Amino acid sequence: GAIMTSLNLFSTKFDQVISILDKRSFKEESEGSELMEKRLDYILVDTPGQIEAFTWSASGSIITSALASSFPTVLAFVVDTPRCAVSLNTFMSNMLYACSMFYRTRLPLIVVFNKCDVVGGEVCMEWMSDYEKFQEAMDDFMASDDSGYYASLTRSLSLVLDEFYQTLHRVSLSAATGDGIAEFWDVVGKASHDFEEDYVNDMKCRVEEQKAKQRALARDGLSRLQKDLDAENAREEE
Repeated sequence: GAIMTSLNLFSTKFDQVISILDKRSFKEESEGSELMEKRLDYILVDTPGQIEAFTWSASGSIITSALASSFPTVLAFVVDTPRCAVSLNTFMSNMLYACSMFYRTRLPLIVVFNKCDVVGGEVCMEWMSDYEKFQEAMDDFMASDDSGYYASLTRSLSLVLDEFYQTLHRVSLSAATGDGIAEFWDVVGKASHDFEEDYVNDMKCRVEEQKAKQRALARDGLSRLQKDLDAENAREEE
């Protein structure tokens, strides 16, 4: 409840945040000049760890939409690699969260396998790129005593999400040691190109679709008004 209240209050003032970010990102090359000099390469926005509170709330949508309408925006979904490597159920839960965020925001998404200094993220990334490798790991996991019913669901979902993985960028890094940070920024650059090519075009299509709906409503309103006027004139003539 406290997180939701804070998010809602924060979103009401988020236009001020956008203004601050805009001022810090660019500056005039000279006084009175219309040319702007870029001051920041990246802006990191840390969102609440409770994904449901941010992703599926109105305030979360307001914040992501405001950022995406002002700057090239990319989502980074941070995964606890050691937990995923130990349990395929945990891995699949994270992939479902990533899927929901991707289709909710329609923004390019990077799956960041953190803590590679403890457990390398290559295994998880291989599961995403090689369906057969995941099935082999699934066979071993289901043979264990703690697999349970959820393991059967995980196997079924893996086939559904296999095509979804092709749309995701992925990288392995360690926030503690800094390993993989350079690769992370490289992937961010690739994802930003996806933003320009896919999200911007999608937004233009949605704007045109909204305008078409408004024009259709306006025509429908005029048509009903004309019918009412014709009916009123007919009554007056009688």
